Amino acid sequence: MAPRSLSEDALASIDDRLAPTDAMLGHSYPGDDGRRQPVHTVYLPADRFATHTAAHWGAIALSAAEAGGGLERLITDIGIPSAASDTLADLVRTKLTAEPIEDLRLDFEDGYGVRGDETEDADVARAADTVARAVADGTAPPFIGIRFKCMEAPTRRRGLRTLDLFLTGLRDHGELPEGLTLTLPKVTTVSQVEAMAEVCESLESALDLSPGRLRFEVQIETPQVILGRDGTAPVARLLHAAAGRISALHYGTYDYSAALGIAAAHQAMDHPAADHAKSVMQVAVAGTGVHLSDGSTNILPVGAAEHVSAAWHLHARLVRRHLERGIYQGWDLHPAQLPTRYVATYSFYREGFAAASARLRNYVHHNASGILDEPATARALALFIHRGLACGALTADEVEASTHVPIATVRDLALGRSQQTQEENNG
Repeated sequence: MAPRSLSEDALASIDDRLAPTDAMLGHSYPGDDGRRQPVHTVYLPADRFATHTAAHWGAIALSAAEAGGGLERLITDIGIPSAASDTLADLVRTKLTAEPIEDLRLDFEDGYGVRGDETEDADVARAADTVARAVADGTAPPFIGIRFKCMEAPTRRRGLRTLDLFLTGLRDHGELPEGLTLTLPKVTTVSQVEAMAEVCESLESALDLSPGRLRFEVQIETPQVILGRDGTAPVARLLHAAAGRISALHYGTYDYSAALGIAAAHQAMDHPAADHAKSVMQVAVAGTGVHLSDGSTNILPVGAAEHVSAAWHLHARLVRRHLERGIYQGWDLHPAQLPTRYVATYSFYREGFAAASARLRNYVHHNASGILDEPATARALALFIHRGLACGALTADEVEASTHVPIATVRDLALGRSQQTQEENNG
């Protein structure tokens, strides 16, 4: 064995010196925990929710597509090669029938407004009962929850009262839904997030929930959380100030744009100011396991045929745009946006599948190729395929046939699990 210049004592000293760093990295940047990320969040005024809402939205979406000439025509009209239209249309049609909404947020904030305590209390109670029934009978989307009013002084107590009543109402029906999702809007300071974590802890105790059961999304709608008065980025700090309770960051297109003084006609998901905020958010969540979502467009595909067509083109372009930028979720505000949500999402995964599967196959099986991929790239390839599978853009059969890799191995690679596990799954 060749002699070493660094003694065991010297190496142990370095280990000791870096132990706090090792602990911080493991705690603050644990990586993806394997949770499914929905491709979108649908926002609906809370008093409009019914057990049939998801199926109703799917039916309206299909009717809108048929009124425009069918899914096949929509696919080709927005610029997707016609050779892919039949398979893509079948997959989207199946999605709009079986699972038209992946994530639904019953809105008690801007979409609901101020209606007085008595009215809101009654609507919260009905919402909790209806969500519980929808979950029990299998008609609820995989992810469902509420957006309550923000932590700013004028609305704080009303928002927390709504949250309390909703969770208490759900708890009266038994266990909380597995896909329960809570959204805290208009966050401006780290302290508001710390306060929300304290609220969650108190509710867990009161409702006899396991510690850490309640997590929440944070909506980024104010410039103060992107750039604080001290010149730092509070959005990065708040992720680590809630004891692991933050599940996602969502960009709020219109509140954020208005706060910067951008004229209404120019408030959009692809405005440079929006891109700056989302870039800061994207860097902040990297490695934390916190999901990131884009916002919405309020240009809805309704009315005259030419307006519907223009709105579909815009929506499809914006969905594709945030996918290409590594943001895998957005908001939808109307059933007629669902066809382009899934057409744009599915085409993104299907267009990239052949190259991704070939590279992953070559990496796993050590095949010679013109590309030398490293483990980080292999993980990105597997995660791309894994996301496509989760949303229905790809099927398990075609993934295994193309990659020559079991689905379990694709998942392990996507989540950065050990090489030993991968070899075991490969048999």
